[in-house]
Amino acid sequence: MKICHLIDVPHAVPILAAWFVEEWRPYYGPDGPGDAEDDLRACMRKDALPICLVALDDQGDVLGTAALKHVSVGSDVADGPWLAAFLVGQAHRDRGVGTALVGAIEDAARDLGFDSVYTSTDGAGGIVERCGWRLVGDTQSLRGEVGVYCKTL
Repeated sequence: MKICHLIDVPHAVPILAAWFVEEWRPYYGPDGPGDAEDDLRACMRKDALPICLVALDDQGDVLGTAALKHVSVGSDVADGPWLAAFLVGQAHRDRGVGTALVGAIEDAARDLGFDSVYTSTDGAGGIVERCGWRLVGDTQSLRGEVGVYCKTL
């Protein structure tokens, strides 16, 4: 597995956008306010927020993604930066991809000079807890209640 910046693998944008629509339909679906491709393209950078990382297999196929952003669901609970847009493709789950992406985002935040990072999730709490993140609160999203976690770097 290789993790790289989205800007280096632009062919991943339509794949990830389709995954976003499927996973977060209330936001990215036809009746939602979001535009998955626009959000992904806004993260096509390396040295300033927002950034997006993509996990690829040895053949270059997309496995998952995670972004580091200024704000996300939960910004009402704590200041960022935020691990956001964290998604591993259905066929690639339970193989360490999510854990690798969390570690890569932590490294990216550290490299950008941050001393902590936050995330909000209703489905990946187990991964971030295993990576040493602690629950610091909760908030509401379009899908319901989500936990807000923090990792001191």
